[in-house]
Amino acid sequence: TNALTMAWRLCKTLSEEQQRYEKQLIFEHPVFAKLCQQLLRGARRMTRGDLVFGLHALVHLGVPQNTLLVQTLVRVCQEKLNQLDNRCISVLATTLAGMDKDKNVRALQAGLQLLVEQRISSIRDIFVLQNLMKCLGKDAPLFLKKKLEMAVVREIDGLTFPNALRMFLALAAMNYCSLPILNPCSKKIQENVHDVPFRQLILILEACHTLLYRNVKLFSALADYVNSTAYLWDKRQIILFLSACETLGFQPTELLDFFAEKVTEDPDFLNLKNLLIALRVYSRLNHVPRVQKHLFFETLHSCLDKCLPQISNTELLKAVYALGILGYLPHRALDELLQKDSKDELLLSDDLKEQNTAMLRCVKTCMELDSPSFTKPAFVLTENLSSLVSLNLRKAQEALTELLGDENMFRQNVQLPYGYHIDFEIRMDSDRKKVLPIVATDDHPDSHVQRLAFLFAPVSAFCLGTTHPQGKLAMKKRHLSKLGYHVILIQNKKFQEMRNEDAVEFLKRKIYSEDAFSFPEATLQDNN
Repeated sequence: TNALTMAWRLCKTLSEEQQRYEKQLIFEHPVFAKLCQQLLRGARRMTRGDLVFGLHALVHLGVPQNTLLVQTLVRVCQEKLNQLDNRCISVLATTLAGMDKDKNVRALQAGLQLLVEQRISSIRDIFVLQNLMKCLGKDAPLFLKKKLEMAVVREIDGLTFPNALRMFLALAAMNYCSLPILNPCSKKIQENVHDVPFRQLILILEACHTLLYRNVKLFSALADYVNSTAYLWDKRQIILFLSACETLGFQPTELLDFFAEKVTEDPDFLNLKNLLIALRVYSRLNHVPRVQKHLFFETLHSCLDKCLPQISNTELLKAVYALGILGYLPHRALDELLQKDSKDELLLSDDLKEQNTAMLRCVKTCMELDSPSFTKPAFVLTENLSSLVSLNLRKAQEALTELLGDENMFRQNVQLPYGYHIDFEIRMDSDRKKVLPIVATDDHPDSHVQRLAFLFAPVSAFCLGTTHPQGKLAMKKRHLSKLGYHVILIQNKKFQEMRNEDAVEFLKRKIYSEDAFSFPEATLQDNN
């Protein structure tokens, strides 16, 4: 066991390529087979420590799980399970977490779960608790997850920085979001952010995504650290970090600007994979660089053109769609996309058909509304879908009625061309001093009438912790402006939390404020 454990300890410090080479040498060594035979013969006479460490070393050296040796050690571990101390339980849990769940492994895991239930009150080591959490995983019963949580919380004052990092991964393995554990861990990581290895940065963000844990202070600390040390990182590392931020809906503004600058300086590293990631990140987060924005998008456009010979139909659609969301139309790629559409080459399997149809419809809308030749129509054909509003808009309906005095002063559930929908519409005179009845303005369309569109959007439609709209919502706002509406975006969750009188006052400010009619567009409108 000592020989195998030492071999694994030496191997794990090497790179992946060196590990493969060294493991091959170990397997081919004439003594290795004899060592395995000796281990097999002595399995039932081994001490509990030698047993679990031997299994741990074999599994991590890559000995196939279906071999007689590994299966025998697993069975002996089942027989001696009650003899294992907490340290051995921790090693065994780490080993099982990395094994395929065959019949014997599942049986051992079930036995381990029963043992943990009995002993959990006596386990004081956070490291051991973490290993158990990883091993038991998301399939552990809820009561056991809560017991593990309580055991960790009991020892949380002794939490170290390395344990804080590992705890994120342990909770993600259990798919259990525990704020009493995550919040102290987040604080510890923020205090030691400069000691976090790059791979751990990505794993933390991925764990937060799995756990639906949104901590703006933590994300900001990680992004500020990467931005302040960006010159140390490879561009491929930065794009991985940005991709992880994008899945969380978090916009690291300065880092996005820095990366855009690096792309314009050296676009050659943008292969098709990295290009698609960059397009997805910037479009979803609705981020246009503050400096050289045109050059950045022209660079992406140029890289996309170079990739056209190798790009798949779905990837082409996603790329054009992403640029369209930002108000940029890549002509050559767009022409190729439309040719494929005319030949029905974009029709894929049923699971992608609906998604692709929606993206293609969006691209065609962008082609029309974002075209320099498009002019604001004097009249927009609209349709009232229903006089009933959903429960989450009832408060807004009541506040508008109280503010304007009559439901005839606004419309609700309004359907517009191009598949757009607005929650509420009101109309005002040209001086924006007076709200006009809907019926009167319908009977006498007037170009001087100002139309306001209220969009009550969920928090998920904005970048995390901000009022900055994400890509789809920003595109909708831009297109409604093209159709002659002054768009007022409201985070519905915050609006629902207001008292009724505050909600009325809030809408009053939105309607009569000069800001309601000033919408600087953070998109590219003159690139065509």
